[in-house]
Amino acid sequence: MSTTTELLKGAAELFPDEVVTQAHVRHFELPAGAGRFALITLDNGLDHTKPTTFGPQSLANLDTAIDQVEREAAAGEIVGVGITGKPFIFAVGADLKGVELLKKHEDALAIGKGGHEVFKRLAGLAVPTFAYYNGAAMGGGVEVGLHCKYRTVSKALPAFSLPEVFLGLVPGWGGCTLLPNLIGADKAVSVIIENSLNQNKQLKGQQVHELGIADAIFEGADFLEQSLIWTASVLKGEIVVDRPVIDRGDAWDQAVAKGRFIADSKVHGAAPAAYRALDIIAAAKNGDLQQGYDAEDVALADLIMGGELRAGIYAFNLVQKRGKRPAGAPDKNLARPVTKVGVVGAGLMASQLALLFLRRLEVPVVLTDIDQERIDKGVGYVHAEIDKLLGKGRINQDKANRLKALVTGVLDKAEGFSDADFVIEAVFEEIGVKQQVFAEVEAVAPAHAIFATNTSSLSVSEMASKLKNPERVVGFHFFNPVAVLPLLEIVRGEQTDDASLATAFAVAKKLKKTAVLVKDAPAFVVNRILTRFMGEIQNVIDEGTPVDVAEKAVEPLGLPMSPLVLLELVGPAIGLHVSETLNKAFPDRFTVSPNLKSVVEAGKRGFYVYGSGKPELDPEVAALLKQGDTVLTEDQVRARVLDAVAQEIGIMLDEGVVAEAQDIDLCLITGAGWPFHLGGITPYLDREGVSERVNGKKFLEPGVASVPA
Repeated sequence: MSTTTELLKGAAELFPDEVVTQAHVRHFELPAGAGRFALITLDNGLDHTKPTTFGPQSLANLDTAIDQVEREAAAGEIVGVGITGKPFIFAVGADLKGVELLKKHEDALAIGKGGHEVFKRLAGLAVPTFAYYNGAAMGGGVEVGLHCKYRTVSKALPAFSLPEVFLGLVPGWGGCTLLPNLIGADKAVSVIIENSLNQNKQLKGQQVHELGIADAIFEGADFLEQSLIWTASVLKGEIVVDRPVIDRGDAWDQAVAKGRFIADSKVHGAAPAAYRALDIIAAAKNGDLQQGYDAEDVALADLIMGGELRAGIYAFNLVQKRGKRPAGAPDKNLARPVTKVGVVGAGLMASQLALLFLRRLEVPVVLTDIDQERIDKGVGYVHAEIDKLLGKGRINQDKANRLKALVTGVLDKAEGFSDADFVIEAVFEEIGVKQQVFAEVEAVAPAHAIFATNTSSLSVSEMASKLKNPERVVGFHFFNPVAVLPLLEIVRGEQTDDASLATAFAVAKKLKKTAVLVKDAPAFVVNRILTRFMGEIQNVIDEGTPVDVAEKAVEPLGLPMSPLVLLELVGPAIGLHVSETLNKAFPDRFTVSPNLKSVVEAGKRGFYVYGSGKPELDPEVAALLKQGDTVLTEDQVRARVLDAVAQEIGIMLDEGVVAEAQDIDLCLITGAGWPFHLGGITPYLDREGVSERVNGKKFLEPGVASVPA
């Protein structure tokens, strides 16, 4: 029994529920008399919705297939070996469900070594090897192809990436070592570091070819046939693949430095994966592949046994699984059909909502507002955005014409909403205004119509309280920018019925949003936590801590932007309004910053100016600030902020604002861009000991977002 077989056998015993990938070998004669060829097809026997992965048994199956083609190659029975995937899927890498189960460093090391030992055998065969990227390829799927001598890619390939750094790992089966040696360090840093930290950005087939990862590109319809014709030409010497000479001088060092700058700007040193990957890329400059593989093994094992990866996998599972099956949602069969949508308001938020409903539902959408000029502007915005999609080739002219015809605007609500099934308001954030709007809508809309509010902090129950049928009002809180942030907080009012709620969830699914059921509590989830977070930052500034110290204190969280830059994005006036709303509800925990009030009253749009490109404290804002004489260190500020957030989350869970801590994390990841490597926030608070310090217990059970005990 080989060392590889022993490694994989031991790993397979730890992971009995693996969805096993088979490696089928078939033989045929290549075109133009090029010779007999062996093709390995990776297939788990399931359709494209269950992508092919590499667990230990799957790697062992590939190892066995390579045993066979190795014998055939040595005997001169074949002229080459290819590897491809089932329809639409090449392979999407290591099976993360198995990684979650690992408890020991040596078991984690075995996973790294096992993958390397199997994949390396492709490079060592006595005949040329070819990878045919026919469909989605990620992580280990990309890496198995990098071990081949030649690669082709389908123009139809929708997603290609090395996403490991995004999750808290490194590309550990050759990616960090082979990719820079194939396409150069600069391009490799873009794929491994920059794309991963840019919300796991995917490459399309054309980009894979342009980067030089694939040597040839073919149409999806006859991709394998064309790849084999190309293979025959390569083997006969009719096509010679020329690859550029890799610059192993200063350019390599500059690329690694660029990667460190990107990592610093995204995670601020708070997550180790990007830096470990960059260390391996830096060392790969000397071209010593085995040294690189050994470094990948160690980094992989260290990170698998670290908290960040477990938090990353937890976050991934939240978005991919819990986000698609919302906790507490009613029976979907109760949902009513939505064949026309009404939007009250025609400002920027309302126009963004109209565009989203139009594109996803493709039903008539009608906007109303207080004057024709506003309505025309709102409809004009939607038309202009459709034209942009047309200009980018995202839709054709027929679809653009059809969508434009579906969106209209009228002054008279009776004319616009008499046959609407779903009406959403996006008007001024004032309870009296919203109550009046809903009263007007109820007077003209059909009895079955659902009324949705995009309120960010007001009570849905109070909004519905004066209606004849309050049971059909539901909170439908989007996050700005609507087209980018996936979260939709669906708020059940005190009288909201199951049919209205089910319809809201069904609409959310069609809008391709991540819906989370939320109790009707002040500011719901994201805004409540962010306001407590921001409030504590503002408190320490008001008390006397310099602005830059307060801002830098939370950098280790690796948030997408600093608190005061976020405030600028939200708008200081909105931030002030939400803090006032929460101060009324919970005066003992939520403060209203007098300095923030001064900034808003002065008409300032934020705390910073950007003259030099970097944010600098606006001198006019600095002149407005009235501070005390209590100056805290960064560590003290961070402790105060995290304690406040942990306390608030604990209270929210006790109040039943959401079903579980997992929903808090899902909301922060999808609605506020909090990093995957934190798992949102609760795994980080647990790991740092904050949860127990503040609440006397952890938010999550051991092993949920941490190494199992």
